[in-house]
Amino acid sequence: MKELFPRKQVMGFLFSLVLTAVALAVYFFDMSFALGMTILLLTAFIQAGVQLVLFMHAGETEDKNSIYTTIYYGLIIGLATILGTLLTMIWGYV
Repeated sequence: MKELFPRKQVMGFLFSLVLTAVALAVYFFDMSFALGMTILLLTAFIQAGVQLVLFMHAGETEDKNSIYTTIYYGLIIGLATILGTLLTMIWGYV
């Protein structure tokens, strides 16, 4: 019966709840903008990783290298898009 209990998923769910509570604490406690954004970004990326690995089973297939390569590629494209938009529209470089 022990092997039927999804212990990793329950622990991941509890960890996601803790990360959500930490992110919610940014709203309730009067933090500076820089500290609040740092905490929010950290908890968001950690929670996205937990969701990806534990609940979407990204590392459990035999093709996990291509899955992680695709994720890294998507992150690079997303960061390039965000930084390119900031570079041209906000910081004024054309």
